[in-house]
Amino acid sequence: MQDNQAINKARALYYNLFANFFVPASDVENYLELVKLVDILKKSPLDANSGKALEQISELLDSTSNVTLLQEYDEIFHSPTSKNIRTTASYYDEGVESGKKRVEMINFVGKTKLRRDEKKYHEYEDSVGFIFSLMAQLTDLIAQGEKEYENTVHCIFDQILNDFIDEFAKELYEHNKAVSYRELMVVLHSFVEFERLYLEISKPIPKEKVEKTPTADKDEDISEEEKERRARNKALKAQGPKKEDEACPIDVAYDVENNI
Repeated sequence: MQDNQAINKARALYYNLFANFFVPASDVENYLELVKLVDILKKSPLDANSGKALEQISELLDSTSNVTLLQEYDEIFHSPTSKNIRTTASYYDEGVESGKKRVEMINFVGKTKLRRDEKKYHEYEDSVGFIFSLMAQLTDLIAQGEKEYENTVHCIFDQILNDFIDEFAKELYEHNKAVSYRELMVVLHSFVEFERLYLEISKPIPKEKVEKTPTADKDEDISEEEKERRARNKALKAQGPKKEDEACPIDVAYDVENNI
C-alpha cells in the first residue's frame, strides 16, 4: 500500500464529506464547515464529472442555513410519502436492518481506539453515516502516521462498503426527491472507483435478484450464485472454525477511546 500522506489526507476529507451528508448536523456551525469542505474539494476534484457535481452541490447548499439540506435528507430517508432509502450494509446483504454486517462492523470498531457515542449517534454501526465517519477518522490517523490502521481501513472497505455501496448509490441517485444527494452520488462514484484502485480491491459482481413466490420450490427460489455460496459455507463449516481474523487480521486496539 502506498505511503503517501497527502493522498491519505485527501481520502480523509472525502470520507468526512460523505459522513457529514449522511449524519446531517443540526448545529449550523457544523453545517458551515461542510459548506467550506465542499468549496475546498471542488478546487481539486478527482475527475471532471465529480468536479462538476461538487460545483453543483456548492450552488445548491444554502451558505447560511442547513434547513434545505435537512429537509431533503428527511424526504429521502424518513418521509412517509415517498420511498425511503435504506442505509445499512446488513439490509443490502440480507434484507434486515441488524444482521451479520453490523456484527462485523462492531468487531472492527472494537479493535480500534474509536467508539460510537450512543447519545449523539443512534444509527447502527453498519449504516453508511457511521461507516464514513469511522473511515474518515481512521484515514486521518493513517495520514498522521498511525499506519497500523491501514489494514483496518482496507478490510472495512473490502468486506463492508465495497459489497453494497454501488447499489445504495444507484437507489439514492434515482430517488425522485434527491437534488444535492444526486450530485453527491456522482462524487461518491468517482471516489469509490479511486479507493478500489488505491486499495487494490475489485468491483464486486452484482448480486442476482430473485423474485420469490409462495409456491416456488426451495431449490428454485434462490439464484445459482446463492447456491454456490451456501455450498462453500457448508464446506468451510465442515473444515472447522478458523482462527480469529485469519482472513483479514486487524490490529490490536489502543486503550484510549475517542467518540464518533
